[in-house]
Amino acid sequence: MQLLIHPTGVVRCVYSEDVNLAALGRLSIQRGSHVEPTSTGQWTADMFPVNGPILGPFEIRTEALSAEVNWLNEHWLPGS
Repeated sequence: MQLLIHPTGVVRCVYSEDVNLAALGRLSIQRGSHVEPTSTGQWTADMFPVNGPILGPFEIRTEALSAEVNWLNEHWLPGS
């Protein structure tokens, strides 16, 4: 889990339960994507909430979730 700590004390990250984030202070949690099945039984990760692309399709949901986290860590978190 990557934590991006701004000089103002604001901490940003891709949510995970690896760390008790509530211990850091008041939380503001926002959706980063929508991982949904397609009409053909595949999966996509729509990164629209963070102005990103639609990733996929993937054969299984786990692949879509992994792609979602990778995209957020590479494109959204550093741009925070």
